[in-house]
Amino acid sequence: MVKNFIEELRWRGLLQDSMPGADAHLSKGPQKGYIGFDPTADSLHVGNLVQIMILVHFQRCGHKPIALVGGATGMVGDPSGKSAERNLLDEGALRHNQACIKAQLERFLDFENAINPAELVNNYDWFKEMGFLQFIREVGKHITVNYMMAKDSVKNRLETGLSFTEFSYQLVQGFDFHWLHKHEQCSLQMGGSDQWGNITTGTELIRRMDGGEAFAITTPLLTKSDGSKFGKSEGGNIWLDAKRTSPYKFYQFWLNVPDAEAERFIKIFTVLGQGEVDDLIAEHVKAPHQRSLQKALAADITRRTHGETELQSAIQASEVLFGKGDADALATLDEQQWLDVFEGVPQVEVSRKTLDAGVGIIEFLADSTGFLASKGEAKRALKEGSISLNRSKVGEDHIVQSDDLLGGKFLLLQRGKKNYFLVKVSV
Repeated sequence: MVKNFIEELRWRGLLQDSMPGADAHLSKGPQKGYIGFDPTADSLHVGNLVQIMILVHFQRCGHKPIALVGGATGMVGDPSGKSAERNLLDEGALRHNQACIKAQLERFLDFENAINPAELVNNYDWFKEMGFLQFIREVGKHITVNYMMAKDSVKNRLETGLSFTEFSYQLVQGFDFHWLHKHEQCSLQMGGSDQWGNITTGTELIRRMDGGEAFAITTPLLTKSDGSKFGKSEGGNIWLDAKRTSPYKFYQFWLNVPDAEAERFIKIFTVLGQGEVDDLIAEHVKAPHQRSLQKALAADITRRTHGETELQSAIQASEVLFGKGDADALATLDEQQWLDVFEGVPQVEVSRKTLDAGVGIIEFLADSTGFLASKGEAKRALKEGSISLNRSKVGEDHIVQSDDLLGGKFLLLQRGKKNYFLVKVSV
């Protein structure tokens, strides 16, 4: 039984525009729909997750999702939502990026489903043999310049300048839809609301070239509660590739979203049903300090993106940061997690020779690391019982040695509950 896809989008807050007749068309039975992904980087980022989840919901509603990786359009550049022309990549770089993106999409979409398997296509496959003259003769003649100029994605760039390459992008994307409609019986294109002009150019080409019927659905452009662009942190994009954004940082990104955003995001980025979501929100309202909504969101999307093992590792690393882990928990952290968890914490590097010889804790706190201002302050803090080494209280007689190192490289000093200091050991 096909579930109502548009209603699914509506309750999740994912429906911006829907072409008249789309709902009735989808209700006839399983249909094919596609979304395009830009291959100009070797990883997708959380800004792409909205569109990935649209395909996930589309498949779960009984339809067949098609992910189009734009090998050809990646060589052109889409002006939508851009203020300047972007750098273009050669075919080799694009092919590499496409392979990486496919591996990421496979974590979300079911490509092996016996009934409605997801499919990956590359528009370079149908553009590579098409020459410029053939394209303008067979495609360009069907769309007027006036029609193309009326698109917001074009009008918004006229003052700053728009190359012919980017101006032609909507025709190229429109032909993608036409090709998929003709060869794959794909009748629906989806995307962000900034893609409405490009998508409707495709429906117009299908109508004019073949007399066919096709539909468009767009989603709202997702912004954070302060109006800024979703998917970026102070350090830049939050990537789906663990080499670019570690699972710990990825988990923390979702764990730290404000309450209002968590209520929206739990609907958008998970496949939890409406009843489950309502229960989670009600639980969160009763005890917001427990951040149950953020924890459920972060766990679900981190598990889907990086797997259960990396999720549990990220959770454990998070508990270390908030003082819930002992020395054994610290010992489980790998080097990258140490750097991630204690990013922003004051740090110093000392020689391994210092520890091999052994150094008294008073001298270590003051002279060796500068964690405390003087030996007198170190003595007072130790007498108060406020100094911990690797989460264990130490006294004035403690000798810091190489055996204290965790991960063979790190020591964690702490004064009180929240005053951390990270010591890294060099060879």
